Amino acid sequence: MNSIIIKPGREKSVVHRHPWIFSGAVQSVNGDPRAGDIVIVRDYKGSFIAQAHYNPMSKICARVLELREDAVIDASWWNSMIRASVERRRGYSPGLKKTAGSAERLVFGEADFLPGLIADRYGKIVIIQALTAGVDKIKGEIAEIFNSILKPAAVFERSDAAVRALEGLPESSGIISGSIGALDTVINENGILYSIDPALGQKTGFFLDQRENRLLAASYAAGRSVLDCFCYSGGFTLSALKAGAVSAVSIDSSVEALDLLVKNLKLNNIPDGICTPVREDVFTYLRLLRDEGKRFGMVILDPPKFAPTRKDRDKAMRAYKDINLLAMKLLEPGGVLVTFSCSGGISSADLRMAVGWAGTDTLREVQCVRALAQAPDHPVRLSYPESEYLKGLICIVI
Repeated sequence: MNSIIIKPGREKSVVHRHPWIFSGAVQSVNGDPRAGDIVIVRDYKGSFIAQAHYNPMSKICARVLELREDAVIDASWWNSMIRASVERRRGYSPGLKKTAGSAERLVFGEADFLPGLIADRYGKIVIIQALTAGVDKIKGEIAEIFNSILKPAAVFERSDAAVRALEGLPESSGIISGSIGALDTVINENGILYSIDPALGQKTGFFLDQRENRLLAASYAAGRSVLDCFCYSGGFTLSALKAGAVSAVSIDSSVEALDLLVKNLKLNNIPDGICTPVREDVFTYLRLLRDEGKRFGMVILDPPKFAPTRKDRDKAMRAYKDINLLAMKLLEPGGVLVTFSCSGGISSADLRMAVGWAGTDTLREVQCVRALAQAPDHPVRLSYPESEYLKGLICIVI
């Protein structure tokens, strides 16, 4: 079998169960492995370390699948691993009521020991993302496995994430199996209905990782006016309004996102006039609201990535400080700030620091009452710290 030899000392991360091997750690390649092939990973003495998907076009040239030398990575292996990942979800959120219209993440890539595979369930459909050459090569087989486990009405591919370009792969989306009519779906999260656009929506159609955080943020919303920034299809807006918020202003730069928000307001029988959708750049609109002297009882900040990697940290820290500073200037005394970072290059401590800087510059005292993270069906694998990406805080701004 094709193999790669790791430079002396560079095998330690794999031995410690980190699933990535960078091209700079490879001493030599034996055979002629192509993108997506399985290779044996050996140390410089020739001893077995792991089995991995290989891609010479990627900086992460190998992604570990197995630490057992005798394991056979075939259709049966993938079936067993995917079934185990789906089954584990039963224990992750024991209080979560799963209905016919509920949604959840079924496979979270490396965190579920399946590098390059993301799979989400929205009611009766399953959406998969093949983010590596190895998974892309067998995505048809993977769809069949989900068909056998869950019998969905459709399996849809949304392999359009930017990371595919790093693997030398083009974007790919479309029905793998089932009926396209099944894609017109509505999910039920915590008693709130959301219309999902699996074909065109962000991520795989919805931000499942914020499920618990929407519920927690809403518990502070009763009687408050809410400003929801980067609102997308209205997850935090609807949660707050259903929990007793008196009004909401919801900002996003995407017309498609705001169309979904309006659709979701109607689905949930929210009276006209309570929510004001605004299509605008968030930074620009926050400054406009500041200049107009507007005040809110709660501000929610859920921005896109400002720092995909640690090299972007310093620039991103300034952006996180600036946006939290603008939010604090719009908060009433004793108002609630719900703020997030989904940037891999920003730690929880970094987010607290940026919010603290904003408090200092606005002459406001800030009390953090809750630390937030991604939903349990997006588990953090401790040997793979990159799986911890979503950080959040609920703060009282005095």
